[in-house]
Amino acid sequence: MKRFIGILQFMTRIPIKADIGFDEEFHKSIVYFPLVGFVIGLISFLIGILALKIFDPFVTSILIVAGEVVLTGGLHIDGLGDTFDAIYSNRDKERMLEIMKDSRLGTNSLLAILFLVLIKIGLLNSLISANLMCLIIFMPMISRLAVIVMLYKTVTPRKVGMGNIFIGKATLGMFITATVYTSVILVLISKFIFLSTNINLIKLLSSILAVILFNQLFKKSVYKKIDGVTGDILGCSIELGELVFLLYTYIIILI
Repeated sequence: MKRFIGILQFMTRIPIKADIGFDEEFHKSIVYFPLVGFVIGLISFLIGILALKIFDPFVTSILIVAGEVVLTGGLHIDGLGDTFDAIYSNRDKERMLEIMKDSRLGTNSLLAILFLVLIKIGLLNSLISANLMCLIIFMPMISRLAVIVMLYKTVTPRKVGMGNIFIGKATLGMFITATVYTSVILVLISKFIFLSTNINLIKLLSSILAVILFNQLFKKSVYKKIDGVTGDILGCSIELGELVFLLYTYIIILI
């Protein structure tokens, strides 16, 4: 429980007043990544429920996206911007790493954040209009499960970095455990609370594989450029993972 609270404090801005002390094996909290996403998803879902009582699905979608940014302190979306500024700058490895540390906003960063937010709002609007707002619960959970792929048998090109706590520290056991309980949560909530059909349930479970596959391909792409993974890359993969989840579920469920 202490590790879960610790990683919840680390990955979100949820005000939890608890002193858990120093943990030399804090990297073992990787297994709780999807559970943190589940908490974010539940809060985002509640924001959506309350917003729908006043606003239409489009405005509700904006508030959900804004709420998630507030919940995470913009940490992951900042990683998205830094990653796109660096990785797609066509510079050498050392220069890319320097660009990632630069706090200034570049064109690639601006465009990446802009299009990600716009596409998420558009997809959420469609899903909410189709009475599928329950998917918001699973979106951050599955993206944070898939990011464990970025932590398994990887290295970091930086000596110092916030992501170094976790990079290369994930084990197969952690990944399997996280995958099992994520799948169980998804099945229980979908089947017994939102009464999803068996076909839609299978489609939802397949979204886990889709996001994991995307992260595996993204990891290979990043490795070709900087020979490793950084904290910014992790944040970026979480944001892109959410987008892939929304795109995938939109295609297989709505179309």
